Amino acid sequence: MVCGGFVCTKNALSALNILYVLVSLLLIGVAAWGKWFGLVSSIQVVAGVIGVGVFLFFVAFVGLCGALKHHQVLLFFYMMVLSIVFVLQFSVSCACLALNKDQQNLLLEAGWNKSKGTQKDLERTLNCCGFSQVDNSSCPAVCVNTSSCVACADILQNYAGQVLQFVGGIGLFFSFTEVLGVWLTHRYRNLKDPRSNPRAFL
Repeated sequence: MVCGGFVCTKNALSALNILYVLVSLLLIGVAAWGKWFGLVSSIQVVAGVIGVGVFLFFVAFVGLCGALKHHQVLLFFYMMVLSIVFVLQFSVSCACLALNKDQQNLLLEAGWNKSKGTQKDLERTLNCCGFSQVDNSSCPAVCVNTSSCVACADILQNYAGQVLQFVGGIGLFFSFTEVLGVWLTHRYRNLKDPRSNPRAFL
């Protein structure tokens, strides 16, 4: 049977959703591991990553069930959700790749001011104090003992561009796998199961 037939499309769609399940479990595991070992103390960051992982797991599970059972309603729901996720993810990925230095600085400062827990994590990890000005008053960094601290903005700006390029690239890659998922689902919904009743509708 040539690829593009019922069985081949079913297997391709199932494999894609298994990949999404693995990615979702990886997101949940990394977030839980980071919280458990104290690498990230901000509960908002951990909850956000775990939330994305759970959502992806749910969508992939629906897609996998729909693919295995050739269930029209589940496949339609999966296709619609995947289309919405593609639009959002593609937009965010393009925005990450298009941000200039000034926009990156504004985003960094907004993120810095939003969570005290994230501030402490960054100061401890990057060995710096304060965002744009050095503030040793409540800084947990080791550099406080030697009075050699620098502002965290200087260090963050060095990595921000690389991180945004990486996140944007990964986002674009997975957005195109979502296009593949929508196409496979649309095709699979309109294929007839050769093992079913020949008089039945799809």
